[in-house]
Amino acid sequence: DQIYLRYYRSINHRVDYKSLWLYRWYYSRTCQWILSLTITIILALAFIEKPSSLTVTSDVRYRLPAWNPPCGLTESIELLCFLVFMVDVSVKSYLIGWEEFWKNKWLMAYILTLVVSLADWIVSLSFLCTEDMRIRRILRPFFLLQNSSMMKKTLKSINSTLPEMDGQQDKEWVGYFRNLPDSLTSLLVLLTTANNPDVMIPAYSKNRAYSIFFILFTVLGNLFLMNLLTAIIYNQFRGYLLKSVQSSLFRRRLGIRAAFEVLSSLKETPSLKMCSCDQLSATQFQKLFEELDKDAIKQHPPSPEYQSHFMQKMQFAFGHAYFGYLGNVVALANIISICVVLVMDADKQPSERDDFFLGAINCFFILYYLLEMLLKILALGLKRYLSYPSNRFDGLLTVILLVLEIATFAVYGFPHPGWRPEFMGLLSLWDMVRLVNMLIVFRFLRIIPNMKFMALVVTTLLDLVKNLRAFAGILVVSHVARFAVNTTYDNGTLQCGTYEQLEYWPNNFDDFAAAVVTLWDVMVVNNWQVFLEFWAASVFSLWVNNFL
Repeated sequence: DQIYLRYYRSINHRVDYKSLWLYRWYYSRTCQWILSLTITIILALAFIEKPSSLTVTSDVRYRLPAWNPPCGLTESIELLCFLVFMVDVSVKSYLIGWEEFWKNKWLMAYILTLVVSLADWIVSLSFLCTEDMRIRRILRPFFLLQNSSMMKKTLKSINSTLPEMDGQQDKEWVGYFRNLPDSLTSLLVLLTTANNPDVMIPAYSKNRAYSIFFILFTVLGNLFLMNLLTAIIYNQFRGYLLKSVQSSLFRRRLGIRAAFEVLSSLKETPSLKMCSCDQLSATQFQKLFEELDKDAIKQHPPSPEYQSHFMQKMQFAFGHAYFGYLGNVVALANIISICVVLVMDADKQPSERDDFFLGAINCFFILYYLLEMLLKILALGLKRYLSYPSNRFDGLLTVILLVLEIATFAVYGFPHPGWRPEFMGLLSLWDMVRLVNMLIVFRFLRIIPNMKFMALVVTTLLDLVKNLRAFAGILVVSHVARFAVNTTYDNGTLQCGTYEQLEYWPNNFDDFAAAVVTLWDVMVVNNWQVFLEFWAASVFSLWVNNFL
């Protein structure tokens, strides 16, 4: 067994007392929260660094000069982040041991990224922040990538999938195209955009036989190629996931065995509390399994115990599930009444509308929501009431509705027939009423936990978002790196074309926030070739084609 643990174990971190204490401290919730906050801060610096995104609009026609931070402000924050990262990599390197350190490529890349970033930071201060390009901006997404094990696994899976997707190495097709980048771009536009006739029409206008090629290309590309790529990616990731689960299970067993080996080697046994009783109570049995179970069921705080018989009856009535069902019925009646009033006023001019009925209805229902919240707190107690997410959601919206209603009464007075006051304050009466109506409709989402099928759908969607976090992280890493590259180029001046006619002026790379929206539009819109043509003409054709 000792030989097995020595030569075949995959857990090589230090197991002495101080190292285990440091290991627990490093993976504590506080330390991991500080590390996550540091990563968020260093990525968010791109919004305030030069060129700053602190403008109302990104449209070059209406944008005012942005405020840029003085030299040394963001650099000081960046240095603090680097110090946290240096502590992070030092602790990681110490815990895994020197032998394992040389096998860990991620840690070595982590150190290299920090060294290059610090060197670039020194160069920035030497030039008084006037340098044209900052290499460390491009490297910042690596800090997010290396901190997530799921993102590393996803990246490894994608990397192992690419060779299967590119198994064809023949090059005969090169002779049929005079300009390879432009030809590939045209075929990509034809395959991925909804307005693919833009590529087809010039050739089809000369000879209708050209349509055979375009139809075959689209059918083969959409029906076969895309589905084939999806199948390859799914099959590869499924195999990788199976290997990952097997490896995790193997490491877990080795870790448990190693832990018992450490315990058996202890010279001094710590004092333990032993139970000499023959039987365990239900409470003791539950506590025992909660100690062994990592994902123990969260227990809600107990309800208050009232001595008065009247208060006990109230607690039973307002703490019952039927009282919640009554609240759902009242919320539905509120939405129906709002819809009826809005339909009746649909054909009226704003000056002819009487906001008395809608204002009075909202006032009545908001008072009921407040009373419902107070009665639930009385029945359940404040701690037990706040322990349920649905109650926190309901209570927060009720408080916001109450504040808006009080603000409406303070500015425009109480509802009365012919209630159409003049505009006062930040919002008009109609805007405040619409905001209240929107929150009331949003509050109706409280019925989701009471509907089994709807709760199942919502739970599935939330789990889907949770499971896609690794892929979203890869997307953020790649996009942030591209944002940093693009903000270093000058857009220049161009002649009027499709980009200008569609008024896409806000889509540019002048600052980080504008670059975020621009690349998002390129990713989701159908006519992304408009962006490609514009930026290819303003920067460099081949580079932009490969980039997009």
